[in-house]
Amino acid sequence: QVQLVESGGGLVQPGGSLKLSCAASGSLSDANSVGWYRQAPGMERELVARSTWDGHINYAESVKGRFTISRDNAKNTLFLQMNSLKLEDTAVYYCNYYRRGVDSWGQGIQVTVSS
Repeated sequence: QVQLVESGGGLVQPGGSLKLSCAASGSLSDANSVGWYRQAPGMERELVARSTWDGHINYAESVKGRFTISRDNAKNTLFLQMNSLKLEDTAVYYCNYYRRGVDSWGQGIQVTVSS
C-alpha cells in the first residue's frame, strides 16, 4: 500500500477558502486514480473529487464550481483547492490512491466551516 499524508485542514468561515495537500509515498502516475473523499458525522464517506490515470476528473455535484482537484506528479502530491466553503462542507477529508484493486487511504484531516 501507499502511505498518504494530508495537510492543510482547519477552521474557516463560510465563504472562505482552504487548500488541502496529500503527499504520497508512491508515484501518482502509477495510480489508476487518486482523489478526495469526505465523511461528516453520522454520514457515509462520499467522493468529493477524483482524477484518473487518463486525465478524467469528476466532482461531486455539491462541490462543482467551488472545488478544484490538481496534482503534481513530480512531487507525488495531490491537492484540493476549496473555495466558497459552506457549513455543509464540514467533514473529515481523506486522500485516496487506487491501483489494481487496492485502495490506500490517508489518516484524514478535519475541515470545519463555521462562523
